[in-house]
Amino acid sequence: MLDIHKPSPSSDAKTFFSHSLLPSYIDPTNTSTKKKPFTTFLAQPYSHTLDLVLPAEIWDLVRARLDELNARVYACAWMKLGDVLEEDFLDAYIRNGSTSILSKGRADVDTRFEIREGVLTIEMARQVYESAGLVGVPIEDGGKKHQKIRWRVEVDLKSASMRKGKKGFERLRWAAREVLSESKRWLFWSDSPSFGESVQEGREVLSRHAPKVFKLEPEVTKMDGVAVPKLDVQGNGLSALYDQEDALVLLEWLDMLSLGSTRVKDGSDVNSHLCRYDVPDFGHGIETRELVRVRWSGFITPMFVKDMFLEVWKTGYKGKRDPKRRKGDEDGDVTMDSVQDEADAGKWFSMSAEAFGGKNAWSLMQFANRETLVWEVEG
Repeated sequence: MLDIHKPSPSSDAKTFFSHSLLPSYIDPTNTSTKKKPFTTFLAQPYSHTLDLVLPAEIWDLVRARLDELNARVYACAWMKLGDVLEEDFLDAYIRNGSTSILSKGRADVDTRFEIREGVLTIEMARQVYESAGLVGVPIEDGGKKHQKIRWRVEVDLKSASMRKGKKGFERLRWAAREVLSESKRWLFWSDSPSFGESVQEGREVLSRHAPKVFKLEPEVTKMDGVAVPKLDVQGNGLSALYDQEDALVLLEWLDMLSLGSTRVKDGSDVNSHLCRYDVPDFGHGIETRELVRVRWSGFITPMFVKDMFLEVWKTGYKGKRDPKRRKGDEDGDVTMDSVQDEADAGKWFSMSAEAFGGKNAWSLMQFANRETLVWEVEG
């Protein structure tokens, strides 16, 4: 009787933990698509919240540079899918792959559209899919084997077949006009640095849809007297965290930092009947530090996350020394093969991001000696 309301195991969240080493050299314009944490950034195409937690002394080094990156904007407009498929709109934003777009809609419930790198993805109920007449694949939901409730359609709008007059493109436009005709709120992110200014001045194709422009401005919170567990980052010291319980305990501590909980403060005295949480000790003691949490909220893409990560790494850990340069390096290249002394090796910062829909999220802890811990949560 106690298991009547127990959720299906297929709906349980899964957490994947990994330990890796950053490459010794990173080209910011061409980062690896096979190494963490960059694969983690790409696997979550849209996030609504991004947190950065770092020691106060590192924040003092990177603050000025992050202020320059905080000029990024995104836009919101009411449109139909048919508006997106107009030739001038496709040429301006979609076919060059420079714009990420996401429509309003609940995951696994509503009809949702997203465009990433020129590829249109539509998720819809079976009845809508059958009416639209498009070719797609069923979405596995852990339900009955022969009853597919939702379907996904993917169309590469950069393809030569997706041109006016082509059969496949006209079929898509018909579906947008006759079936997928609901007006929705769409979020836009453009890689163009002048996008926000151009939209506001009416020089963009998007301007005719009266978009509202939002700036990604961070919320900075200083946290004094935080109890920080010491970790052994020399040699294979971090392998001690491979135990499932230790890895999850460290993730819990990072989550408490993101929440701004008072329970991570040194000397926090709360009745154990109200909260049993204690800062973990991994055998190397606990120290008191001043930390800073920086939070961005809005429409956040992997490009923005990657830029923030590399800027904190480059400025925060390389600002006190001249990085080694290689012949042919560009000004923005990040060379990471300088030798870190023992004191610097333990320096760290953490980042975490939550995806739209509330199911997926990730967290990472980056150390100055290139050691990287990543937790990926899939709902």
